[in-house]
Formats: sequence, C-alpha cells, structure tokens
Amino acid sequence: MNGVNKTIRKAEVALKWDPSPPGQPPTDLDIVAATYLANDPHGEPAYVVHFDSRAPDGTIYLNRDSKDGKGFGWDEVMTLELDRLDNRYARVVVGVVIQQRSAERTFVGVLNPGMRIREGYNVLAEDDFGTVLGATAATLGEFVRDDTGGWQFRAGVHGFHDDPATFTRVMGRAQQP
Repeated sequence: MNGVNKTIRKAEVALKWDPSPPGQPPTDLDIVAATYLANDPHGEPAYVVHFDSRAPDGTIYLNRDSKDGKGFGWDEVMTLELDRLDNRYARVVVGVVIQQRSAERTFVGVLNPGMRIREGYNVLAEDDFGTVLGATAATLGEFVRDDTGGWQFRAGVHGFHDDPATFTRVMGRAQQP
C-alpha cells in the first residue's frame, strides 16, 4: 500500500500453448518485458528482458521457458518485482513474440494459446489472442508508475507483424487508434 492507494508490487506474466502436431515444427512463444525511462516513456526501451536475459538489477526475470509448449500448465512465466524497480523507470510493457526460426507462424497457427497477468491471486488480465490472430507478436499490457510512485496496470492486447528484434524496439510506442 502506498499512502491510501493500492499499488501493484509484484506481478506474474504467464503464457501457455499446446505443442505442434506430430511432424510439424515446434511452436516457440517467448514473453518479453521492456522498461522505459521516466524522461522517455514511449521511446527506446532502457532494457529488454527475454529468454536469454534478466533485468540488470534482478527485478524482472523469467522463471520458466519453453521452446515447444510441452510444459505442464503455464509454459512460460516471468516475474516483475515492480516495487524494487528504480524510480527512473516509469513504464514496463509486457508482450509475447512467436519465434520464426523453424516456421513462419502467426497466432492463428498456435494451438490453444493463452496468457494471464496477475498480482498474487488477483488476475489483472487473461486473453486467448483471438483479436490478434494474424500477428507474429503482441503486447499484453503495461505497468505505469503513477504520481505517488506506485504502479498501476493497463490491460490491452495489441498485435504486431514484426520479427522479434524489431518488436522489442517498437513494442512500447504509443498505440494508434
């Protein structure tokens, strides 16, 4: 609690999908999180956390990584310790990319995808990517620091048609209506 306003202290982003059918290339989805500085909240990310990295201060990290959707329950899980994030960061955007190494794929070709963002037992967002079926990547929502220094969540799945490297550079730009 920050004053009399509730704030999000620690969040979990989870992603699941079913494995590709036998004989098909594996489906590999990855959770990504990008942090943005207070003086440029919609510009280039200060840093990006994904399957091969973690936040320099250890506040954002991947707990579980799957390259094929063969996990039990949630295949990928990322933790964001927002209450420990330095005050110079004002925004964290979370998203998912579909790796394109073994086959070109959009969400329509991913079997039973799902995502959940929660704080403790409180579910902040859930989605099945049904609104972005033709996309190769999507933002899932954003955590924004308010005037009191606390964190609020803004849900919203927005599709992108970029390769993973481009997506991580542009995922935090302001959405056009």
